[in-house]
This record gives sequence, C-alpha cells and structure tokens, in this order.
Amino acid sequence: MLSRLMSGSIRSLDRECECTVRLLDDSEYTCTIQRDAKGQYLFDLICHHLNLLEKDYFGIRYVDPDKQRHWLEFTKSIAKQMKSQPPFTMCLRVKFYPPDPAALKEEITRYLVFLQIKRDLYHGRLLCKTSDAALLAAYILQAEIGDYDPGKHPEGYSSKFQFFPKHSERLERRIADIHKTELIGQSPDASELNFLQKAQMLETYGVDPHPCKVRGGFLKTHSDVSGNPAFLAFTPFGFTVLQGNRRVHFLKWEEVTKLKFEAKTFHIYANQSEEKKIILTYFAPTPEACKHLWKCGVENQSFFKLEKSSQVRTVSSSNLFFKGSRFRFSGRVAKEVMEQSAKIKRDPPEIHRAGLVPSRSCPSITHGPRLTSVPRTRRRAVHISIMEGLESLRDSAHSTPVRSVSHGDFMPRSRGQTVDRGETAASAVISDESYCPSDSVLPTPVAEHGMELAVARHLNGAPCSIDEQTCSEARMSAEGPGGRKALRLGGRSKSSPPGDVEEVNKFILSVLRLLLVTVGLLFTLLLLLIMLTESELDITFLRDIRKTPEFQQFHVEYFCPLRRWFACRFRWMGSFLVNK
Repeated sequence: MLSRLMSGSIRSLDRECECTVRLLDDSEYTCTIQRDAKGQYLFDLICHHLNLLEKDYFGIRYVDPDKQRHWLEFTKSIAKQMKSQPPFTMCLRVKFYPPDPAALKEEITRYLVFLQIKRDLYHGRLLCKTSDAALLAAYILQAEIGDYDPGKHPEGYSSKFQFFPKHSERLERRIADIHKTELIGQSPDASELNFLQKAQMLETYGVDPHPCKVRGGFLKTHSDVSGNPAFLAFTPFGFTVLQGNRRVHFLKWEEVTKLKFEAKTFHIYANQSEEKKIILTYFAPTPEACKHLWKCGVENQSFFKLEKSSQVRTVSSSNLFFKGSRFRFSGRVAKEVMEQSAKIKRDPPEIHRAGLVPSRSCPSITHGPRLTSVPRTRRRAVHISIMEGLESLRDSAHSTPVRSVSHGDFMPRSRGQTVDRGETAASAVISDESYCPSDSVLPTPVAEHGMELAVARHLNGAPCSIDEQTCSEARMSAEGPGGRKALRLGGRSKSSPPGDVEEVNKFILSVLRLLLVTVGLLFTLLLLLIMLTESELDITFLRDIRKTPEFQQFHVEYFCPLRRWFACRFRWMGSFLVNK
C-alpha cells in the first residue's frame, strides 16, 4: 500500500511542470501547470495576472532547442510544443499590432503595446528619422520619469537612458530639450498615447522581420534575383518585403491570395489587379524558419483580413492532400476584437508602471555606445536597421547573452553623404551603419543567417562605413573558425549563388513521391475490386466481370491457391495457440 501511494505521488509530480513567462515590463510570472495543459490555459493565467481583457493582440513566444522562435499554439499541449525538459521559459509579446492603438478601449492594453513598441525602438525594428526619434524618446521620458525637475535631473540626464541601439550627443540634447519644454504637464497615459499615435504613422510599425533570400519568382518591381538577403514582415496593413534599406514590395492583405511553403521555399501569390498577378518566391535559412514564417503569415492574414472567425479555414501548405502541413488560425479576428472591446464596462484597472531605470545601473539593458561629435562636413546620415534576431536577453527563453550580428541598413545611404546642421533633424535617420547591435540571445539559424549581410555588401561592392567594417571584423575575429563556419552554413553570398541542382532534385523527389502515391492508390483499388468481385454481391457490374475468361483464369490459377494458403496458415496458427 505504501509503495502504491509513493508511486502515485511520484506520477503526480511528473505530471506537473514549472513555467516562467517574462512579461513586457521585464518582470517574470512563474506558475505550475499540468504537463497536458494547453497553451490557452497558461495564456489565461497570464491575462488574469495582468488584469487584461483585450488579450487577442498578445501571444506567448518561446525558443525551441534548435534556437528557432515559435508562437505558442493555444489549442495544443504546452509540453509537446516546447520539445524540451521543464522548467519552461517563455515571454509575452504583442503578436498582432493594433492598426490604431489609440482605439484600444483600456489603458492597460495601451500600456502593454507601448512597452512592446518601446522595445522595438530599442532593438532597431522601428525605423524613424532623427526628429521623430527625439520626440519618441521624449515621450518615453515623460511617461516614465514625469516632468523635468532640475533638482532630480542634472545636465546630460537623458544620456543615462538607452532608447536606441546607438545615438549621438546631439540627439540626447534634443531629447532633453523636448522633454524640458514641450511635454510639461503631460500625464503618463497621455504621453504613452502620443507615443503610440506617432509610432503608428511610421512605415515599419508592427514589423517583426524574418530574414530570407530572393531568388527566382516573377518580380516586376525589382530585378534582384541573385540571392541577396531580404526581410519579410507581416504588418496590420499587409505583407512587406524589405531589401537593400528600402521597401521593395508592399501587398495589402486584400491582394494576397495564397501563402504556401515547401522545405525552405516560401511563396506568396497576389492579385494586384485583374491583369496583374504576381508570385514572390523567397528562401528561408531553415525549413523550420520557413514553416514559422508561413504560420505567421496565415495568422496575420486571417486576423486582419477576415470579417468573422467563422470564415477561418484550415490552410494547407501544398496543393496535394497527402503532402505538406496543415494549419488553422484559432481565435477571434480584428473586427470581432474591436466589437468585443466596445462592450467592456468596468473600472479601469490599476497600472503598476515600471519606472525608467538608467541603463548604467540596469543589468538587463546595456548602455550602448554613443556617437561622438564630428565635424559638420563629416557628419553622416545614420539609420536604424531591422534586427531580426530573437530580441534581447529579456526577450529570450535563455539566460546567456551572446553578441548578435547586424543585418545591415534599412534606408538608402551614401558613404560620402553630408548633412548640414539645419537639415539634420529633418533628414538624418537612426541606424546601425556605425554600431554593433545590442546583446541578443543565443545564436539561432535566423541570427546566423543575418551575419553575412555586412560581408555580402563588401563583396558586392556596396559602400560600407569604416565603423561597420571594423565592427564586422571584430565579430568575425571574436567568433573564430566556428563563427566563420556558421557564416558559411547560414547562407550563400552573391559571389557563390546556388546552382540549379537543388531545384532539379526537388522536382525529381516530387515526381517520385507522386508516382509512389499513385501506384499505392492503384494497388489499393485493385485489391478492393478483387475482394468485391470474389464476394457474393449480386451487382450487374460485378456479375459481368465474373463471366469474363480472364477473371475465371485469375480465379482458378491465382486467387484460389492464395486463399487456400492463407486458410492453411490461419489453421496452423490457431492450433499452435490452442496447444500452447
């Protein structure tokens, strides 16, 4: 009896596991769940902890043992999705960026979206001009430290905080000037709302970039089919392709007709007009990354395009029923979420805002390098790049920070470009042209793929700043032979484009697979026909087949001996079992 009780208690302990979810304010929520608990259960626990009702915009992100990012599926078991041993570590992030953040019903929802966009700004995913960057940073200061106070905020106080991957002293002074003069008296919620309204107007609002390569396809708007890196992103308004520091494609969700993938190949079918139909083809670093890209596209298209969740259909990654992956978006669509939000009637929940901590004293945010003052004739326009890496140490499901790699610039640039003092605020853009990205998580297939961009630009003859070249060389020397090997495995540069052998092999495998399935179906139909014919069913079609000489010969020479052989075997097995 005691052993039974002990074994039962051990089994109950094995059925439980611990989960830690890192929230948007960098705090952690830890709970114990059953091993067979689904993702929806954990998500509901977090939303209850945050007192969040408009929860459809958010999701839980995790990293698998192969360092590939995933969104937790709420209809499936958590333990089966994680593919690792507990305790599990995940993070709460905005999954679907609201098209109009100001239209959100509750302040708690706007605050969480504000934290996400502030994170995007810090990690270089949100592109903006220097003038916009100064205003956005000033809104953050006003929301998190309040009005300027000479007694609390000494000269140069804005330099103690890190808003961007890198910024200049002049930008810091501009941030402080706006905070001191233009935002006095604004409450935290008003500053956060102004921040969201300004960020929502930027071109890269809501961008979560996926690195890919362009090759093939029917592209009429750009001719680069040489395998250069590109970044694919799904926004509230449509599908975006970012390449060479500019947006080369933008398709509204109404124009996208189909998304599919096979191995590392991702296809987008779109109808921009009745006469203009295009197919865009891209190559992801790994098959897992390509499947993740496809799932994100299917979910975003369903959420923002459909009128009702009842219109959601199961989507297949292939046209053939026996091939590919099947996926179905679960949840409400954007219009239903807005309608449900309008019905919320409760007292606004209390918000515990985490004050802005100087980066020098905060272990989770490093105080990045600052651009020193340079003569006016040597001052360049700087840009914020799209960093696709897994986010910072706070965003990861790991605790070991590793230096991430730059994925290049995002807006057009010129190496010898000069900016006058009066034009800097209007034309300069924050960028990673002369800085190394901030700390990221353990390297992933996505991050490894992006390391080659600076090298590819050098090989292609594109201009590259001295600082960027130095940064790239420092990273490669620090990584050693292992890093260079990862670079070669992550993807191919323009100087060594892949041949047509891979495409031919894929075609041959597809033909062989189709042939094998066809032969299997024909064999199955033949066996079924023989069984029906040998049965006693009195059907005209079967009766006519039985009267043919060919069938009578087959019945006498093949079917009857085979039936006797099986009957003998069955009798032998029966007698063996009885005697035993």
